[in-house]
Amino acid sequence: MAAGRPSEQHLAGRAALVTGASGGIGQALCESLISAGVRVAMHYSSSAEAVEQLAGRAAAQGATALAFQADLSDPHQCVRLIQEVRRQIGSIEILIVNHGRGVRRSGYEEVTAEDWDATMATNTRAAFLLTREALPDMQAAGFGRVLFTSSVAALTGGVVGPDYAASKAALHGLLHYLAPRVATDGVTVNAIAPALIERTGMLPGDPTELATRIPVRRLGRPSEVADLAVAILANGYVTNQVISIDGGIHPS
Repeated sequence: MAAGRPSEQHLAGRAALVTGASGGIGQALCESLISAGVRVAMHYSSSAEAVEQLAGRAAAQGATALAFQADLSDPHQCVRLIQEVRRQIGSIEILIVNHGRGVRRSGYEEVTAEDWDATMATNTRAAFLLTREALPDMQAAGFGRVLFTSSVAALTGGVVGPDYAASKAALHGLLHYLAPRVATDGVTVNAIAPALIERTGMLPGDPTELATRIPVRRLGRPSEVADLAVAILANGYVTNQVISIDGGIHPS
């Protein structure tokens, strides 16, 4: 594998878990980490094919990338996933919580209590449980990176639904709680907040029409999200931050 850019070199050889690795952003994240020499555990819930194909391509290049299945709406499976990854690739030094549940509805009136609980369990509780299980090894090693994939919906309300926006906004509160408490252990905790990215299941309409609403006049690329993520992971001085990547939709 290529040695990578200088900013990526200290990530080489480390172990990462990427949840939601079967989607466009998840695949791009995994590909970038593999290129940087990271050993990658790729989580999926039900879409195994894309993750297994990526694992096969990585193996053919001599890299370590393994697929792991779990339903992260189940708290027991969150813990099991961390344990299985630890057994197979070692202690997790990089945790990217990228999976998410979002069901677009026409109005908030349609969101039931069951909908709300399912979204919060998948998007927020799982992020906490995964991080809680991974942090002790990071703290003991004196190095760790936690990165949540949030959404611009957490900042604006978005269009997917109140449950989705609230679940993503809750990640910001979680990282702001955790980051200062683990910073002296060499662990950073951050989030990226993408919007209107190609090859994702969250696009709220026709891509051509959506592009006209974006100041840069195009959709974002999963590779651009991955580039930002790797830059954050490679930087030990960036922590407690939510960084948008949205083509200028929401000024920070």
